[in-house]
Amino acid sequence: MPRNSETVRAPQGVTASGIDVLDRAASILFAFRRDDEPLTLTQLSERTGLYKSTLSRLAQALCHHQLLIRRDDGRFWIGSAAMHLSAVYEAGFDLRDVLLPAMKELSAETGEAVSFHVRERDHRVCLYRIASRHSIRAEVQQGDTQPLERGAGGRVLLAFAGEPGEPYETVRSRYVYLSMGERDRETSGISAPVFRVGQELVGALGIVGPSARMGMEEMERYRPRLLEFAARVTKALGGDPEPVLEAAVVDAAPADARREHHPSNDGHPDASGQAQANENARVVTPKISS
Repeated sequence: MPRNSETVRAPQGVTASGIDVLDRAASILFAFRRDDEPLTLTQLSERTGLYKSTLSRLAQALCHHQLLIRRDDGRFWIGSAAMHLSAVYEAGFDLRDVLLPAMKELSAETGEAVSFHVRERDHRVCLYRIASRHSIRAEVQQGDTQPLERGAGGRVLLAFAGEPGEPYETVRSRYVYLSMGERDRETSGISAPVFRVGQELVGALGIVGPSARMGMEEMERYRPRLLEFAARVTKALGGDPEPVLEAAVVDAAPADARREHHPSNDGHPDASGQAQANENARVVTPKISS
């Protein structure tokens, strides 16, 4: 039977897979948001772009499989089968399976070490590390602990935990932090946040190298790719990658808008070395970790 305009109307909110009925069903499931109340058929139609007649048939099928439930007032919500699938996913999930392939690829592209830091109380821990291919490199190993208030990874972790003031406001708008000689005189680093479901911060993905090889110009060149990799991992963990991807396409700030970190006379870094965000950048605030 030839398909009419109703059956071929592309759903919103999903990338086409080539299997129309699955794309339409997926668009219905992905139309629900964490802060929603149950949705009416009209609201689902507005969010998915599907006709109500199509929606009604698909919603009935999803209810049959307990992926949706229909309340007594006719509104829809996610069904209990989603909880079962979530439990199965979590039982077989290993963060390394998502992070390590991306980290290896990023290290191969840049030639520098790539690290992933997580916060533990008042310090940060290097959870995973891919070594640089260069003989001269920054030596940080998995399991090493470092301060939060110095270095790119720590600044990112503090920023997305809600630390007030600068440079943290800029980090939250630019989704990246560049550090040169801040934690160690000879070391530079650039880090970006990685999020999970609900935009909850997981950790900081970073590129680290000797300052002699990785100055501000080099780190600005790495910035878009680092953000793209952070967005990829965020998507794989169930977070929203769009704010991170949008930050990747924002032009770098001009050189006179940057102040590099460098050790002062007392051996402490300047208060701010973060490159200033483009004023036109879209600011999207993720969920702040408690």
